[in-house]
Amino acid sequence: MVSADCVWMNGEFVAFEDAKVSVLTHALHYGTGVFEGIRCYDTPRGPAVFRHTAHIDRLFQSARMYFMDIPFSRDEIRAATDELIVRNGFRGCYIRPLVFRGAGPMGLYPLNSPVEIAIAAWEWGSYLGDEGKLNGVRARVSSWRRIDSASVIPAAKATGQYLNSINAKVESEKAGYEEGILLDTRGFVSEGTGENLFIVKDSKLATPHFTSDILGGINRHSVIEIIRDLGYTVEERDIARGELYMADEFFMTGTAAELTPIREIDDHPVGTGRPGPITERVRAIFEDALHGRSERYAKWNDLVEVPARAT
Repeated sequence: MVSADCVWMNGEFVAFEDAKVSVLTHALHYGTGVFEGIRCYDTPRGPAVFRHTAHIDRLFQSARMYFMDIPFSRDEIRAATDELIVRNGFRGCYIRPLVFRGAGPMGLYPLNSPVEIAIAAWEWGSYLGDEGKLNGVRARVSSWRRIDSASVIPAAKATGQYLNSINAKVESEKAGYEEGILLDTRGFVSEGTGENLFIVKDSKLATPHFTSDILGGINRHSVIEIIRDLGYTVEERDIARGELYMADEFFMTGTAAELTPIREIDDHPVGTGRPGPITERVRAIFEDALHGRSERYAKWNDLVEVPARAT
């Protein structure tokens, strides 16, 4: 169970058990919310939030796409998050800022419902398990297709849109796999249920482009930078389903999943069936970056500032 001492809600710190909303909250009925998944790591210099500014910027971008004016500044949200981590006594944790339409006039039109915000944090280990993160997971291509930009805004990290991922996740788990892979409406590879995807073939890497209706992952962007710094080629392009079966290596990136290899797709082993050398090389550098052990990527570690009133 998720637990913490307190949650930040609409400008105040409240006890975890008292962080509640009305049953008539617009977001509960119609999915009118946006959110972020962020991690704080216990680094040699102290607790640090990985790419905090980038995550906050994406939260505001998602909210803007759905006509939601966040009633706090970026600096206020960052300071509230830092204080939340300190108040809960966390050294490392997962952080979930959530912006949503609260209780107002019932009906589809959302703009007369107030915009509320909550930030929760809790201790959370490997999303797909330590074994999966180390040795890779089994995945299958889902029968469900990735939501299309002609219907919603896939570039926004919006709550209601995750029903799409939930369908694929349930389908894959019930079939005995750890993860599902969604194709876009054209039949090209898009995303995992909560991760961006990378394939390796002949020492060259490729990842789906925004034309495949992906969410622009913060960790995806970080890993692309690492790959290029290592001297490898990485293309952002359309990827055909068949390329997954011919790939030498295959891995996922995401805040929850971090960097997790895929060892098998649709019952076909990927390469040798073990994480490949490029995956392992990129992952080692990425792990060092996440945990504040890399001088080169120290710019990504936003140290938690301890508010005077929280000490």
